[in-house]
Amino acid sequence: MRSLAAGIFAFVLKFGGLGLLIIGIVDSSYLFAPWGNDLLLVALTARHPEFLRMLYYAAMSTIGSVLGCLLIDVPMRRLGAKGLEKHLSPKRLSRVRAKVGKNVGRALAVASLAPPPFPFTPFVMAAAALQYPRKRLLFVIGVTRMARFVLFGLLALRFGERILGWAQNSVVQALLIILIVVCIVGSVISVYGWVKRSRSVQA
Repeated sequence: MRSLAAGIFAFVLKFGGLGLLIIGIVDSSYLFAPWGNDLLLVALTARHPEFLRMLYYAAMSTIGSVLGCLLIDVPMRRLGAKGLEKHLSPKRLSRVRAKVGKNVGRALAVASLAPPPFPFTPFVMAAAALQYPRKRLLFVIGVTRMARFVLFGLLALRFGERILGWAQNSVVQALLIILIVVCIVGSVISVYGWVKRSRSVQA
């Protein structure tokens, strides 16, 4: 288990900024990768504790997140409120609408800054379905996500050596394997559900 986790960890780290970009797209769109960007950014920054490099990692994570949100925005804007009702349960839809209805920009900002398990994608879906201006949506997400990733990067600069030490712990590595499995299973379920619900809206 430990050698497998270490191998996966080393493999992911090799992608650097590109890996952050890809995970950002994945996590903010149809797939499922909670904490993916945060953990990878922290690990990369801890291994290369340079301020400008950290900003580069944060920027790549942010760009990926914005692109992922754009993949959600385009179809949801076309499907509208009807599509939103198909993709969200009545309880979640009611809760999201209540928060988005008061101030869409603020709701998006809070969702962008909040860590998992706080739902992020439903707020992007709601904003797009309710025709919140696309440029404003992407701007709010870009600014707040950048702030979040920079905060994680600064923590990694401050506690880099401890973080690298924790990464060698067998318990942490076992949790990493579990997280990867959860991401794969969650992504399959997420994509299947998205396709099925989208088809039902268009039928």
